[in-house]
Order: sequence, then structure tokens, then C-alpha cells
Amino acid sequence: MSQLDNLRGKALCVALLIGMLSLCSFDSTAQNAPPAPVGHFHHLHLNVTDPAANVEFYPSKFDCEKAKFAGRDAVWAQKSWLLFNKVSKPPAWEPVSSIWHMGWGAEDMRATYQKQLDSGTKFFEPLTDISDLARFPNFYYAYVEGPDHALIELNTAPHHHFGHLHLFSEDPVAAGEWYMKYLGIKRRSTTPPSREPRFYREWQVGPSASFMVDNVNVIIFPVQFTQKFYAKYWKPGQKTLAPTKGRVIDHVAFSFDNLAEVVERLKKDGVKIVEGISIDKTTKLKHAFVEGPDKILIELVEGQARKE
Repeated sequence: MSQLDNLRGKALCVALLIGMLSLCSFDSTAQNAPPAPVGHFHHLHLNVTDPAANVEFYPSKFDCEKAKFAGRDAVWAQKSWLLFNKVSKPPAWEPVSSIWHMGWGAEDMRATYQKQLDSGTKFFEPLTDISDLARFPNFYYAYVEGPDHALIELNTAPHHHFGHLHLFSEDPVAAGEWYMKYLGIKRRSTTPPSREPRFYREWQVGPSASFMVDNVNVIIFPVQFTQKFYAKYWKPGQKTLAPTKGRVIDHVAFSFDNLAEVVERLKKDGVKIVEGISIDKTTKLKHAFVEGPDKILIELVEGQARKE
């Protein structure tokens, strides 16, 4: 069996400082309730000072392509979108909100990293070997610094596609249960998730959560990690994660076949509805906005993402 085959068997996606994150499972708190509508990964929406530059940047660095979304320039990444909203001044980007970074895979990280360097890519974190944590030789990650300081991870993986979204939470287990309940995510085993803290060297990486939404692995780390690893970015007196709205990665969007059904379910459960169902004048999407765990802004869209 090749190393790549071994890698496919060990992990779906690896994020900074956890290597192969053991996939967590969640106990449903509503075993007898009707199954939740199944959600799909639709898009990430970024606030940027120069949308055209972003549309050029991502396809030049990662496996994705320029495309039109509702007649506007955007980026299509395998099964979902990157959309860009123009803002007048650089948005906040520091890793102190629930959205940490997005990520692409790389079959050969050393070669990919060198190719990126040769093309002038700026790195927020250089090539780093975490083979000891992954328990797999030649296991690396690096962080690209995108336009407006958006963080994009490249990590060893059996593919080179858009592959993950990494989040922070004050309670990763509860956050994972929230996404499972409202996105219809299937739990991966019957073993209850552990709430015991876990550490990699001096950094806390657990409890944690990990689940797939289509081809995107959503990973949730404890807030304690960013409070220590990125301590210099936390303002004096700041105790909790900042809202994502208005930051460089403003929100994540999930799609459903029946938006009204999903929104009604959320309302009944007391989830904060930021904006009710409407038709966006620009994109023509039928959508709504809710506040998810840890003040993450979530857009709910009717209809799966499709390349036009």
C-alpha cells in the first residue's frame, strides 16, 4: 500500500497543529425528532477591498477557477463558491472570531510550498513538519496570507482541492451538535464525544469536532488554542470570540431544498434569526441569515451551489 493510500485511509483533512484530527462523533439530543433537512456547503463570503484582485488571486494559487455568480465575477472551487463583497477599508482579519481559515490540500506539500514561493506567494506561517502529531512521515502545513490577510491553509492531503473550513468555539462539542442538528450532518460513530482537554505540546487542541459537508471538512477547535497561540491579536479585556460579520471572512453559507422549513425549525428552537427569508436583489438567491455558535454569521440558501 502506498503512502498516499495510507493517507486516504487515515484522514479526510488535516488542519494546523492537529495533523490527522480524529473525527469526533456527536450524540443527538433529539433521538425521536424528525430528521433535520440535509444541508450542503454553498459558499464562503469575504469582505475585500479589491474584488477583482481576489478573483485573480485564488485561481492563480489554488485549484479553483474564475466564474460568474449571478452575473458577477466570483471563484468556483469544485462544488462551492467564494464570493467577494467590496468594502472601503481593510476588514478585521485577526484570528479572534469563530472563523479561523479555509484550506486546500496538497499531495506533495514540500513541492507545493516551493512552487508557491517561486510564484511570489506570501506566507503567514512557513512550511512546518507535524509528522510527529500526524504519525505519518512528511506531513506538513503552511499558511498563505491572502488579500486583506485572509488565511488559507495548505496541508498534506490526498487531493489538491478546496477541502476544509476551520473554526474556533468556546464549546466545540456543543457547536458540533448544533451543526449536526440543523445541517443534518450524520454522526460518524456511536461513541460519545469527549470533553476532556487535549494538548499538542503546550497548545490545547481538544475537545474538538469534525464533520463533512459535501466535500468540505468543517473542523472546530477550542477557543483556548487561539487565546494562547495568537495571544498578541487578542485585545486587552477581550474574553470571547468576536462576531464574524464585517471581518475578512464574513460568513459561511449552507443550502437546503426547502428554506422555509429550515428557518421555521430554527425559529421554533429559539435560534437568532438575523434576517428573515428574502430574495437578494443582486444574486437573486432566496436566503436568510442566522447566528450560529460563537457568533458566526450563517447564510441559509435555497438550492445547491452550481456553476453557471
